Amino acid sequence: MISDKIEAIKAAVNEQLAKSEHLQDVQDIRVKFLGKKGELTAIMKEMKNFSKEERPKIGQLVNTARNAIEEQLKAKMEEVKAQELAAKIESEKIDITLPGRKPVMGHEHPLHQTLRLMEDSFLRMGFSIVEGNDIESDYYNFQCLNLPEDHPARDMQDSMYITDNILLRTHTSGMQARTLQAHKPNEPFKIIAPGKVYRCDYDATHSPVFHQMEGMIIDKDIRFSDLKGMLEDFLRDIFGAQTKVRFRASYFPFTEPSAEVDISCVMCGGKGCRVCSHTGWLEILGCGMVNPSVLRMNGYDPDVVTGFAFGMGVERIAMLKYGIDDLRLFYENDMRFLNQF
Repeated sequence: MISDKIEAIKAAVNEQLAKSEHLQDVQDIRVKFLGKKGELTAIMKEMKNFSKEERPKIGQLVNTARNAIEEQLKAKMEEVKAQELAAKIESEKIDITLPGRKPVMGHEHPLHQTLRLMEDSFLRMGFSIVEGNDIESDYYNFQCLNLPEDHPARDMQDSMYITDNILLRTHTSGMQARTLQAHKPNEPFKIIAPGKVYRCDYDATHSPVFHQMEGMIIDKDIRFSDLKGMLEDFLRDIFGAQTKVRFRASYFPFTEPSAEVDISCVMCGGKGCRVCSHTGWLEILGCGMVNPSVLRMNGYDPDVVTGFAFGMGVERIAMLKYGIDDLRLFYENDMRFLNQF
C-alpha cells in the first residue's frame, strides 16, 4: 500500500540522518528522497494510476511526509553545522598560557661582520668610504696606477677581461685614481675603498671573488712614519693591543717605497706554530708611499703633496681573527659554520 511505502521512506530517512556527520551527507539524503528522481517524488508520479477519489488522500499523505522530512533535514543541517563549527573552534584554539615561540633571528655573515669592524676602525680615524663599480676600465684598473700595458707586474694578477679594455676589477685601487681625479689639484683627502674584486684563482686560500679594502691619504708633509703609526693602531684595534707589527720592504708599482706588513701570529702569540710556519709572524697587508708618477698622472703635484696607500683582503683578516683555515667556508653557506657567528 502507498501508506506503507511512505512510512518506509520516513523510516529510511530517520535511519540515514542518524548516521550523517557532514553537510554533504544531509544533501545526499535530500536528493535521494526529495529530488526529481527521489523515492517520495516517484510516488507522486504514480498518482495517474489511482482513481479520482484516492488521489486527494494520497497527495495529502505525500505532502505531509515531504513537510516532515524537510523539517528533519533542516534540523539535521543545523546540528551538523554547529558540530563542524565547534570542531573548527577547538582545532584553532590558542592556549595563551603557553610560552611563546621565539622567531629564528638572522645575523650578518662573518665577512660582513669583519668588514664593519674594519670600516668602523678607519671611520674613527677620520677616513671617508668611497665605492665603485665591479666592472672597471683597464685605464683606471692599471694604467693610471703606473701599470702601462707592457708592465710586467700585470702578470701578478690573473685578470678577468670582458673586452680588451674592460675587465672585472682586480683590486679597488681604481677608486684611488678616481678619487684623485675627482678632487681639485693637490686637495687633501682620506679615503678607504672596500668592495669585491675578481681574479682567476680558487683553492683553500684563494677565491675568484673576494673582498678588499684599500685606503689612501693625500696631504702636505705625509711621511712613512704616519703610515706606520696609523696601520699599527688599526691592526691592534682589530686583533688586540698585544699584537706586534713589523714592516718588510717590498714592491708595488703604485707605491714607492713599499712594504709588506706582518702581525704576530694570532694562534701562537708569536711563539711559532704550524699556522705561521713556525716563524711567529703572519702576512696581513701591503702598503707604501704613493708613487710620484701616480700623483702626476692623476693631476697632483708630488712637490706639493705626498701620501700613502694600503690594501688588504677582508677574507684574510676574517680568517686570522676567527681562526678559519679554509677560505671556501665563507662561500659554501653551511649553516653549521655560519651559526658560529
